[in-house]
Amino acid sequence: MGALERTLPDLHEDVLPILAEPALEPDLEMVHTRNHIGRVRSACEQALETGQIIKVDDDTVVSPGSWNAALAAVGCGFAAVRDVLSGRQLGGFCPIRPPGHHATQDRAMGFCLFNNVALAARRALANPSVSRVLIADWDVHHGNGTQDIFYEDPSVFFFSMHQSPLYPGTGAVTETGRGSGEGFTRNLPMAPGLPSSQYVGAFLEGLDHVLNGFEPDFVLISAGFDAGIEDPLGGFTLEQDDFAILTRAVVEKTRATANGRVVSFLEGGYNSAELGRNVASHLTTLRDVLV
Repeated sequence: MGALERTLPDLHEDVLPILAEPALEPDLEMVHTRNHIGRVRSACEQALETGQIIKVDDDTVVSPGSWNAALAAVGCGFAAVRDVLSGRQLGGFCPIRPPGHHATQDRAMGFCLFNNVALAARRALANPSVSRVLIADWDVHHGNGTQDIFYEDPSVFFFSMHQSPLYPGTGAVTETGRGSGEGFTRNLPMAPGLPSSQYVGAFLEGLDHVLNGFEPDFVLISAGFDAGIEDPLGGFTLEQDDFAILTRAVVEKTRATANGRVVSFLEGGYNSAELGRNVASHLTTLRDVLV
């Protein structure tokens, strides 16, 4: 542990920890159906009453503390959006669990109960200064829930680079939106095991394509560090420096219209040592480019 700590930057003077207020249940209805909210709440209540782990999906479970954790996670996103929009903070990172980008309007899946980044996007769009939000997702798994929620919404551009084939099996290049949202979804499915430079290059090229026709007022990042080379659930090969490049690119390429208003959300990441290194790299880069 000592060796790992020596490789990480000291961010204590530059990162202000904020303990946010939990979201309220009605807040969830900005994205999720009442039936979905009720099912999750009931499963969490059952877990609390029995002290057991309850399955709400084939690979998604809740424990006695899951309801409070899920509301706290959503509340962190709301607080970060609020503070960045008010100018109180330069940017925000939400190191939250459970993650969110697989949760659809009416289904919990992929370890996700509620879609934290989608709820944050709705909260940002409620501000008069925000009419367009970019969600950039580099998790190794496709953010199917986020895509579904905004698939017909031209106010949110969902841009995802992810491994294919891999869970949940969505995210083809042909999935580009529907109705008024046509053209506001862009997917970059990538094969596993490629040199990291190919993933970075594809992401940067895709981001340029997105921003060629979309000018975001606010930017959200689904920062999935399971795209790291040592993660057990994926086959991408990204390392600390690669995540720094992706982070810097998202901030700098959107600065002209978003003015550095960026909030990122922890999604996947299942090797704890690697996760710590990559989060530190992400935070260090945010600190350096947002000052």
